[in-house]
Amino acid sequence: MGFAFAYRLILVVAVASVLGISLANKDWGSPNSNYTGWGWGSSKSNHTGQGFNNHPVNETQGPKKIIVGGSKNWHFGFNYSDWAFNNAPFYFNDTLVFKYDPPSNTTFPHSVYLFSDRWSYLNCDLKRAKMVANATQGGGEGFEFVLKRWTPYYFACGERNGFHCKVGGMRFMVMPLFRWHY
Repeated sequence: MGFAFAYRLILVVAVASVLGISLANKDWGSPNSNYTGWGWGSSKSNHTGQGFNNHPVNETQGPKKIIVGGSKNWHFGFNYSDWAFNNAPFYFNDTLVFKYDPPSNTTFPHSVYLFSDRWSYLNCDLKRAKMVANATQGGGEGFEFVLKRWTPYYFACGERNGFHCKVGGMRFMVMPLFRWHY
């Protein structure tokens, strides 16, 4: 009798677990909804662009173009590490757009370097970095860099032998993530 009860209890717990996992991944929004967050209701449920419980709605459909620094663009004295942290996550095939003024009598030149390793990045050691955009490529629509691999990308300005990187805050790191579609 005790064995039969234990067997039934285990069976009920197993069925409930499978059912719970199955329903946890269900999209509870309307059939045309992009809502894939947690909570009940569609993405329009609380009229804030978020699902219930204030979880953001994932409406990313494909790669994005992201202007590095936002409206500040790529310039000396801005903390791009903070910018990258606050604008994460970045995904595969997103395009980073580096916009900066070409060199003139009133502006310092800028460039974009890609470091091969974390140590070089932390020390702003340009010997093991590759220039991916020179001082004139950031003008107009800017220089575009597509995140194509699942690896950390270490960016910095290489002007003044790394001075902009070391002192001017012109460096940041991103690690692209997979974009999951439900």
